[in-house]
Amino acid sequence: MIAGIERVVEAIKDSIPKVEWDFEGIHYFDNGPLTVQYLFVLDALNFCFWPDEDMSYEHLASGLKEALQNDKSALDADRLQKYTGPQLRKMLKWPRPLPLEDERVRLMHEVGLELEKSFEGKASKIVESCGKSAVELVALIARHFPGFRDHTVYKGHQIFLYKRAQIFAADLWGAFKGQGYGEFSDIGAITIFADYIVPAVLQQLGVLRYSSSLASIIENQCEIGSGSDEEVELRACSVYAVEKMRELISKKSGKKVLSVELDLWLWSVGTRCPSLQHHRTLSIYY
Repeated sequence: MIAGIERVVEAIKDSIPKVEWDFEGIHYFDNGPLTVQYLFVLDALNFCFWPDEDMSYEHLASGLKEALQNDKSALDADRLQKYTGPQLRKMLKWPRPLPLEDERVRLMHEVGLELEKSFEGKASKIVESCGKSAVELVALIARHFPGFRDHTVYKGHQIFLYKRAQIFAADLWGAFKGQGYGEFSDIGAITIFADYIVPAVLQQLGVLRYSSSLASIIENQCEIGSGSDEEVELRACSVYAVEKMRELISKKSGKKVLSVELDLWLWSVGTRCPSLQHHRTLSIYY
């Protein structure tokens, strides 16, 4: 791993590819609380697209954006509690059942209910409660919304990955350019978002090396169980590897780089590579 990290860092240390948030132009943004509501619902549903090979994150982001442009109340807390699978499909203009559709609907209901109960129906109130701390925001979300509790037990140790809660903080920071709802004094504490794209890109770059049995499982497109040792290792090693990349870039170039920025770069590389082979796990967490 270390040799692979050093090679990649050497190649990019003086010109870290800067990827702008919403480089694809697919997100809703009005510079106000409705953007926060949009991003929270988006990140509540941002998981497991791979079972439908035609579907991607882009469909979810742009579908919710269009729904909100057509009806500003589409993501209000009371409406979130009532959506059905077919209604969500219609909103996203998707012609067939979504991957893990029942779970997506359940999480919409959960988000709507808890927003109404504890935050006056507004995701912006969660952000206003965190004292400009991304770490506190992640903790607050995990405390109130069970669907964001992305943790597991690995060989007797509790492992916290919190991909979707962290990506909400990063989306706010990116969308609002570190100001207003996106201002966090500790954005550097957010790690990468351990999903199925980033590990595959890290493996392609030579940063991660798979065992022959794991490589065979991935190449043959076999499923890896949620919470299994292999799955936790893929995700946790990706987080560790990028933290090491970040440290090495700072050391070699004297520039401070955020894991959030490296994640956006790695993810953008992955989305431009149609032949990328990633692991397949059915999970609501990524």
